[in-house]
Amino acid sequence: MFNKILSNSFLIILLLVIRPASANVSLVVLGDSLSAGYGISQADTWVADIERRWQRTHPEFSIINASISGDTTQGGLNRLRDVVARHQPDAVFIELGGNDGLRGFQIDSIQRNLTQMIEYLHGEGIYVALSQIEIPPNMGRRYTSEFSALFGAVAEQHDVPLVPFFMLEIATQPNLMQSDGIHPNLAAQEKIADMMEPKLREILQHVATL
Repeated sequence: MFNKILSNSFLIILLLVIRPASANVSLVVLGDSLSAGYGISQADTWVADIERRWQRTHPEFSIINASISGDTTQGGLNRLRDVVARHQPDAVFIELGGNDGLRGFQIDSIQRNLTQMIEYLHGEGIYVALSQIEIPPNMGRRYTSEFSALFGAVAEQHDVPLVPFFMLEIATQPNLMQSDGIHPNLAAQEKIADMMEPKLREILQHVATL
């Protein structure tokens, strides 16, 4: 009888310590207008599309859109603590830097902001994934090249996955872009969700096993 009680107690401890694969896990998208849905309804963004898909197929996963149009890496860093406190995510996908690049912000400054975000999140025990960002060559070949390279450098330095930039497959198709030539339109959201859903799901599946 005593051995049975010990066995049951040990099993309960294991269940409490080891997170099952089906445990509820959440991911915050910390992005700019490309994720916030500039020019379209919040309910029609690619992030909202993924949320609806997961409600049907992976109810143990949730995704929260904490993106703000016009945001920069400095803006993301400034509001990161509040975002974490409000949503308590298990993972954060950082999609920031485009506005920094379009405004010609210093490469070192962008890299420093991304690094501080990642270090803070890691310190809170939160898994991080980083989006590669690309900008048009308006700022000159050297700046554009250095800008593109900084994301891989940050990801490698902090051992975080670097997710390919979803706009590379969208921006070359005028029928998927708004008239400003910068932002994806309503028709593009489902296509972006098709690209991003398996990548973000893989992140949460990994987090669920940690």
